[in-house]
Amino acid sequence: MTALAAPPVAPSAPVTVADRRVRRQRRLAWIARHSIAIALAIMFLTPVGYLVLLSVMTSDQALTSDYWPNTWHFENYVRVFEITPLPRYLLNTVIYAASATALMLLSSVPAAYALAKLRFRGRNAVFLTVICVMMLPPQVVTVPLYLMWARYGLTGSLTPLIIPMLFGDAFCIFLMRQFLLTIPSEYLDAARVDGCGEWRTLLRVVLPMARPGIAAAGLFQFFYAWNDYYGPLLYTSENEGSWTLSLGLASFHGVHHVDWNLVTAATVLAMLPIVVVFFLAQKAFVQGVTLTGVKG
Repeated sequence: MTALAAPPVAPSAPVTVADRRVRRQRRLAWIARHSIAIALAIMFLTPVGYLVLLSVMTSDQALTSDYWPNTWHFENYVRVFEITPLPRYLLNTVIYAASATALMLLSSVPAAYALAKLRFRGRNAVFLTVICVMMLPPQVVTVPLYLMWARYGLTGSLTPLIIPMLFGDAFCIFLMRQFLLTIPSEYLDAARVDGCGEWRTLLRVVLPMARPGIAAAGLFQFFYAWNDYYGPLLYTSENEGSWTLSLGLASFHGVHHVDWNLVTAATVLAMLPIVVVFFLAQKAFVQGVTLTGVKG
């Protein structure tokens, strides 16, 4: 049997000068429409790019004004793990950020739901109290809180930073309350008519619809805990085993103040997890911040 002949392929149309001109005009028009965004992106990404370049320089070149490495030294990232307990700092930071975020959501979501959808006497006074707490500087209560935790022997650990999240966070309560106000009350009334109590209504109806707002509040708390320096410095400074990345990097900077290449390499490693988390959750984060509410 003879093989079937392949169908003839029609020759592609040649690209003319007019086609190239149209494509060039479209590219220029796209750049013109997004010029401000491109300029802002360059402005914010340039320091990060220089930080990465600095992390692969030699120690001597890092002290100069050069912007490009003469030789690439990716072994700086390996040396960081050899001279500092970076994995321990990373583990402490993950424990602190994840635990604080989980406890904050566990306590703040019901509080935001009550302030947004329940009618009770003193609701406006409670909401005003939440706003006042949100505007209160944390340094005001530092001394009494530290004395309280020291009395229970909990200083030197991350416990004084995690346990208070059981009582919620004022900013996250405010953010989620504003988002829950965008959910039509008719959905909640229909659930109550079907026999759902408030807790079941919250779990079965409100939570699925409020995922963007909850995700935004959770990311705010996670980012805050990940970058927190004041809290770990206050409570864990005497116990290096409980240090977080921010405190560990600050001490690393003080001890190895000449090795700027190693300091920046450690900084890049500390930035990577939070950058990955943001890019994976940026859609929910943007939806929660803009308070889009329910569609359709």
